Amino acid sequence: MKSIVVVDIDAAPKKVATLYADPTNNAKWMDDVARCEPISGMPGVQGSVYRLVPKPKRGSMVFTATLVQRLPNELHLTLDASNVTVSVQGSLTSLPNGRTRFTSREVFSFKGVWNKAYGVLAKPAIHNVHRKQIKAFKKFVERLERGR
Repeated sequence: MKSIVVVDIDAAPKKVATLYADPTNNAKWMDDVARCEPISGMPGVQGSVYRLVPKPKRGSMVFTATLVQRLPNELHLTLDASNVTVSVQGSLTSLPNGRTRFTSREVFSFKGVWNKAYGVLAKPAIHNVHRKQIKAFKKFVERLERGR
């Protein structure tokens, strides 16, 4: 299953890329993440591995993230949990007036027959969560740009 969300952010691509690539920022804009725990490598550097620890609530999944590739305008990582693997690709395009178009692509690969069936049924809800997270990232970046 694939989900794509596109937003325009009032900040330069370099700033957006830096904030998005640093996993220590995740808890600042992802409302379901309590913290990021480094496992190996330097956070934000290609090849680094870290754990996204959810805030306490029933049914939360712990994801292990691996930063697969980091280019100036593109970031690719994988998120692995017990029942799903998510390939995440964020790409940035420069817009006029110092703005950035941020495109987030997530491809979900559910593990096992029941999880695959759940993925089909939950597709709208998963896309809504993805959209909500990317909009939260946009707010986070723009708030920092305004100096708040």
